Amino acid sequence: MLALIAGTGELPLALLERLPERPLVCAMAGFRPAITPDITFQIEHLGSFLAELKTRGITDVCMAGAVKRPAIDPAAIDAATQPLVPRIADAIAQGDDGALRAIIAIIEDAGLAVKAAHDIAPDLLPDAGVLTRTPITFDNRQDAVLADQTLQEMGRADAGQSCIVRSGRVLGREGQSGTDAMIARFAPDGDPLWAAVDGLGSVLGSAAEWLSGPDGEPSDARGAILFKGPKPDQDRRADLPVIGVQTAKGAIAAGFAGIVIAHDGVMVLDLPEVIKALDRAGLFLWVRPKGGA
Repeated sequence: MLALIAGTGELPLALLERLPERPLVCAMAGFRPAITPDITFQIEHLGSFLAELKTRGITDVCMAGAVKRPAIDPAAIDAATQPLVPRIADAIAQGDDGALRAIIAIIEDAGLAVKAAHDIAPDLLPDAGVLTRTPITFDNRQDAVLADQTLQEMGRADAGQSCIVRSGRVLGREGQSGTDAMIARFAPDGDPLWAAVDGLGSVLGSAAEWLSGPDGEPSDARGAILFKGPKPDQDRRADLPVIGVQTAKGAIAAGFAGIVIAHDGVMVLDLPEVIKALDRAGLFLWVRPKGGA
């Protein structure tokens, strides 16, 4: 029996729609998913939560959706979680990938198997190749090589899963605010679609490192590519990158040439609609094989 630990975003709902029967839907307090959870738990009660899953006959756990590392209230830690405190504290102190590895280890040590979202829904990983009508150019391919190298460097520092490149220059690197907030910085002023996302980026902090003009605003990214892929050697059972229609609309609004994603490393939600939106605007979607040029 499966428990789906759902974070924010569209991925949990996409998985729910593909499962033959509803799993036990769980959510961590403070992160409301798009689907109604059966159980809401606090990180301070993680030990009790895992014990309850076992009592309910759960054998497999899938973590899907965005969750930020929570603060821990020492006074709220229950007896079942007390032995896990050093491991939880260590996990929260690490970068995203290190934290996920530690949490996965805790879940497995409780006797539960951790399943990847793409194991449940393999169709979310598209086949390699250019999936749109618009072809990619030699310059696009060269920018993809640089973008891939940039992501490898970012990944070794456990810092982000996407970047923006144009004409051999890295214009933006994903930060804590995420891919959509990074893209929003390049949308035209006043674009209603991205005003809210850009505001979110301002609240959460700088979305990327920028190559900027003297006024501090992002460089013009028209003709750039958005490149997204997993971190090197990350545990792909959680936090595998995702794009969807919102990402495509952002790329269109910013005037990008197209989107490049790593083959077998990025899930695409509502792929037909993503392709339709990009085709309509003349952008490409390239699912790039590892080492592809």
